[in-house]
Amino acid sequence: MESPQPFRILTVCTGNICRSPVAERLLQAGLNHASPGSFEVRSAGTRAMVGEPIQPLSAKMISTFRGSPDNFAARQLNQKILRETDLVLAMTSRHRGEVLQLDASLLKRTFTIREFARMLAVLEARGDVVPEGDIVEFWRALPARAASVRHLALAADPADNDVVDPYRRAEEVYHQMEDELAPAILGILRFARLTAPA
Repeated sequence: MESPQPFRILTVCTGNICRSPVAERLLQAGLNHASPGSFEVRSAGTRAMVGEPIQPLSAKMISTFRGSPDNFAARQLNQKILRETDLVLAMTSRHRGEVLQLDASLLKRTFTIREFARMLAVLEARGDVVPEGDIVEFWRALPARAASVRHLALAADPADNDVVDPYRRAEEVYHQMEDELAPAILGILRFARLTAPA
């Protein structure tokens, strides 16, 4: 019997060498652990440094959290990539806007990663975490469910939706990126574990 197509997540930043690869590789590692074979995570950049590897400090971060930074090449975001995606997790509100300029039909499937994690926390608090049957089908319906509680998960400051860009900046900015990104990734992975089959 053919296995169902995995739930496809796309992480998006600017150059596709600092933020979105960290989100891609750490989400993939954690989701593989929660439900092997159910998720596929990729990334792209709105102005990608095509073909470039992950920046060294971002690669170190991925390795520290037990992901793999290997065999990566930055790629440019385009409509074909978006057509093959179930959920887009952007690093900033601006990136979210750029995704929607390319494909407005993704409105209810495109969020900033920090915003999406807050929405999942709202759903979890409501007890809305029990998949009815297949986990992939549950996640396919999840973006619309998350969008329906957006008003309950608003950031106190719009900047709290964004992950800082550390490219060509001091190491402290990479630590700031980690501080902003890690809780969102952990929140998404926690929700995935709650929805995984026992």
